[in-house]
Amino acid sequence: MMNDNPSSSPAETNVKPLMNEEEESVDPTLFKQIVGSLRYLCNSRPDIAYAVGIISRFMSEPRVSHLLAAKRVIRYFKGTLQYDILFPKCLNENSMELISYSNADWCGDRKDRKCTSGYLFKFLNAPISWCAKTQPVVALSTCESDYIAGCMAACQAVWLEDILKEMEIEVSRPIALFIDNKSAISLARNPVLRGRSKHIEAKFHFLREQVNKGALQIVDCSTELQLADIFTKALKVDKFIKLRSLIGMKEVET
Repeated sequence: MMNDNPSSSPAETNVKPLMNEEEESVDPTLFKQIVGSLRYLCNSRPDIAYAVGIISRFMSEPRVSHLLAAKRVIRYFKGTLQYDILFPKCLNENSMELISYSNADWCGDRKDRKCTSGYLFKFLNAPISWCAKTQPVVALSTCESDYIAGCMAACQAVWLEDILKEMEIEVSRPIALFIDNKSAISLARNPVLRGRSKHIEAKFHFLREQVNKGALQIVDCSTELQLADIFTKALKVDKFIKLRSLIGMKEVET
């Protein structure tokens, strides 16, 4: 693929790979090698996390369309070799702020209708933790899907705070969690909304517990500034490039 044209984004908009048994199969060993290499790259390239997560679902029986989707990620990476994450040197101890974003793509999986959750944590304005993962249950509404995604972010926030404390780094509390769903925000703050929460598993109310304890502060943000969008769906090129910059991917000289 050295002579292939680079791609502007790692995933094609409005196109999600599906399992089609009538489609021609490809070498599973080769496909697993490609996906494994791309998953390794995800440790330092959050911009490809969603696309790699999607193709990872077809490792057992890969088809031609899945291989093409994997090759698109490679073509995107080829054209963006100069992008990386920069961790700034902190000169002000008062700026030790950990902020997070969470979002979900409701019924994003066409096969089982499960949502894709995504979260991003930034420390000193640099990304330190991110995730794009299928939710374990089927959400009945956008409120529930974003609430579950927020719970995943809350668990990660507690873990990150403990890690930073072990490193003798005290972060500002409460930790800000940006969510772009007002219903999910109300559910996290107000336990009276039983009509929307009575069917949600008890473990997902961990988010509400952290809010009540003052560990997390839920902040409403606009969809345009929801950085976790890049982990939940394939975006148009202009929005993808904008969010790639906002999450902390920088063009650096090597």
